[in-house]
Amino acid sequence: MATRIRLTRLGDKGSPFYRVVVADSRSPRDGKVIASLGTFDPLKNDIKLDKDATLDWLSKGALPTDTAKSVLIKAEIIKPDKPKTKEKTTAKKPETKKVKE
Repeated sequence: MATRIRLTRLGDKGSPFYRVVVADSRSPRDGKVIASLGTFDPLKNDIKLDKDATLDWLSKGALPTDTAKSVLIKAEIIKPDKPKTKEKTTAKKPETKKVKE
């Protein structure tokens, strides 16, 4: 069974509130969950997570979704990936002269 750490939406229209949960990757967003890890309130920017349980699920192989990963980074449970940067070349391209005909 492939498990994902993801957000499940609660709250009224215009005032979202999320639970951070572990669920089967094939189940719907607000469907059956395996474990609840904490909550995230984007309006107050309030994150309450059980760090030990989250690290335990990550060690078991649960993959966070992109949004859940950003929440885990904000909660300082996981470290952000290093941004991929291209190396800048300093060599200039040779100029070509136009020939008049």
